[in-house]
Amino acid sequence: MPIEGRVSIVVTAYNSRVTVLGTLNALCKLPGAWPILVIDNGSTDGTAAAIAERFPSVMLIRARRNLGGAARNIAAAYVHTPYIAFCDADTRWEPGALERAASILDAMPEIAVLSACVRIGAARQLSPACGRMAKSSLPRGNLPGPRLLDFSASACIVRTRAFLDAGGFWPPFFTGGEEALLSLDIAGQGMHVVYMEDVICQRLPRAVQDSRPRKRWRIRNEIWLAWMRRPVGPAWRCTCARLEQARVSGMFWRVLVDAAAGLPKALRQRRVISPAIEHMRASIDERPGVSPGAFAPAVRPWQNGDQG
Repeated sequence: MPIEGRVSIVVTAYNSRVTVLGTLNALCKLPGAWPILVIDNGSTDGTAAAIAERFPSVMLIRARRNLGGAARNIAAAYVHTPYIAFCDADTRWEPGALERAASILDAMPEIAVLSACVRIGAARQLSPACGRMAKSSLPRGNLPGPRLLDFSASACIVRTRAFLDAGGFWPPFFTGGEEALLSLDIAGQGMHVVYMEDVICQRLPRAVQDSRPRKRWRIRNEIWLAWMRRPVGPAWRCTCARLEQARVSGMFWRVLVDAAAGLPKALRQRRVISPAIEHMRASIDERPGVSPGAFAPAVRPWQNGDQG
């Protein structure tokens, strides 16, 4: 099977007509014939219609409403290749990146996710999140890159079967921290998430916008995640730390109400991770300046161009 027959590109778009058309144009020019799917996350600006008109060879999936990160689960169900390269409307895989990713995943079946190196804009500035991934302190063993317990969903290549077996991204999160839960579940399956600096995705510069809703969702989700997977002691300490973060940010009551409202649903998903995985998770928490969401992009302006 040709290497391009082993990776499908899944693009998530939300109200990003101009941006996603440029991204699809770049992806269609990549060497090889990579299958491309677009999941339109309930756009209202004509994104889906423009894609259907300009790129009839691209599989277009239209969600009826904005599903946030869980929209990727729908697209993954349509994939018939062993691997999926996820990206957003403003991220584009560079030539050679998917070939390199496929060769690594072919050679190392214990790897479930490759988190790519993201270069921003024409200056190809390294994403700060990638700098943190490269410095991961988790035991690397014989892995080809730093081991992670988090990654960036907007620039990664996943093993399709492992992604589906782990349940994909949990829909109630909507956005903010969904990768951390999936990483823990993948680790629980005995598989790994790895950062690869030579698997490169280019991202367009993003305008800084009001990030308060996204910050609130992330804090809420970190509380839910703690009670879904961590022992009682660490879960309680994480909850106190996140509520203090919310207090300092002036959103304590909103976060408390949101977290409490969804906690019963989160507890129904509770499966405590093994002591070995908890040890790795705790070691990340103890690193100065590193939070559970440290590997996620600092700004995710999905209201004006990405998925949710």
